[in-house]
Amino acid sequence: MSAEQKIIVFDTTLRDGEQAAGTRLGVREKLELATQLARLGVDVIEAGFPISSPQDFEAVQLISQEVSGPTICALSRAVEKDIDSAGAALKKAKKSRIHTGLGISDIHIASKFKDDKYGKTLEEKKAKAIDMGVKAVKRAKQYTDDVEFYCEDSGRADRDYLFKIVEAVIAAGATTVNIPDTTGYSIPEQFGKLISDIINNVPNSKKAIFSVHCHDDLGMSVANTLAGVAHGARQIECTINGVGERAGNASLEESVMAIRTRKDFFKVDTQINAKELYKTSRMVSDMLGIFVAANKAIVGANAFAHSSGIHVDGFLKNPLTYEIMKPEDVGQPKSAVVLTARTGRHGLKHRLTELGYEVSESELEIIYQRFLDVADKKTEVFDEDIAALVGDERRTTEQVYELQYLHVASGTGTLPTASVKMKVNGKDAPVTAAACGDGPVDAAYEAIRIATGQSPKLDLYTIKAVTGGKEALGEATVKVIDKDGIRFTGRGVSTDIIEASAKAYVDAINRMVSKK
Repeated sequence: MSAEQKIIVFDTTLRDGEQAAGTRLGVREKLELATQLARLGVDVIEAGFPISSPQDFEAVQLISQEVSGPTICALSRAVEKDIDSAGAALKKAKKSRIHTGLGISDIHIASKFKDDKYGKTLEEKKAKAIDMGVKAVKRAKQYTDDVEFYCEDSGRADRDYLFKIVEAVIAAGATTVNIPDTTGYSIPEQFGKLISDIINNVPNSKKAIFSVHCHDDLGMSVANTLAGVAHGARQIECTINGVGERAGNASLEESVMAIRTRKDFFKVDTQINAKELYKTSRMVSDMLGIFVAANKAIVGANAFAHSSGIHVDGFLKNPLTYEIMKPEDVGQPKSAVVLTARTGRHGLKHRLTELGYEVSESELEIIYQRFLDVADKKTEVFDEDIAALVGDERRTTEQVYELQYLHVASGTGTLPTASVKMKVNGKDAPVTAAACGDGPVDAAYEAIRIATGQSPKLDLYTIKAVTGGKEALGEATVKVIDKDGIRFTGRGVSTDIIEASAKAYVDAINRMVSKK
């Protein structure tokens, strides 16, 4: 694509993203994330702020040496020692950029430059700030030809002064000018117009690329970023999952997919490999310890989940009715129909078919009414619940084995043992057995295998609380594989999780034997 059609993606997860309260990344973690960002296809990685700490310097230096593809960028203030530190950290980068700048709104200048050495009046201090910006750009140019200048708090700055400082730093050699909405103060219409006004009023604006860096204090960081693009910005500064200072930054995945999905409107695109978005999101979430909300656009667990009956019906007929992108396009697992009391008959029938059940209309109505009873008591109805409903209605599973008694002994320094008593169809007396195992559940399963004479391979074991509180039921689910490789699912519920586990295993064996 042409330079006019391409949007440069500047990722600042490792710098601004790491400024989220309560987070910290080690040097090796930063390198791992930078490697993944390169796979994602970002154009610029802002690797850190070298002067801020020895660890940040080391991280920028290591990423510069190890990561190829993207331009590696280091942040600095418009201060000589900052710029020199950034230049030293970037020394071995194949493509490097120094990102320097200062606050240019009246409130920033008056607050940060109180000392009389910057001038006694606000106007003198503003003139001094321009001089500092120009000197910073020229010093950065000694280390790299790629210099970006940030005009901090542009969203609240005086327009005429902003035009002056932008013109001056471009004349000094800045190749990219960053127009940040540092406090998330701007409204999209206002911010978009700010970008076009800068481009139209700064005489040498064509000599630089204009970048937008928006924060989410009013929840409009992505909207402001897109408004900037619509009005001529050709670089967007974002973080994965929107992490960052205070309420965070513009989300990379949302910004990129909005531009791509609405290419008809924006007439531009990025070179991001969108299939890496979900993986990158999970990596950032895990490393920073910041949970991704289920309803988060693009990468949230519910981003491609459908529950309402009307939505499910439309989606099943044609996914385009309710999905404007495919989950696989962003690396998400496939779209899901989540079964709840709102799902409707069509959604239930679809899930039954997926599970391999063919039901008549009359059977569907009976199962649906029972489904509603369960759905009214649970947030979500799972496949195992559906299987249980169908099995109970059809009564196809013969109870060949019934667990009548279970005793388990386990503890620190004690070999876990279990004894069971099983009722077996065709036998007058119950069968008893005892066994040891690696743990209480393993011991119980071994005793059951001895008592039943059945030894399917355990493929999956899960246990979860059905309800809250100290009297919560434990719901165990197991999947077993017989000698022919066929899988069978069993389910058990009890306030004793060992008993629930044993019941689930016996249920799976009964299903296996009944099928044969």
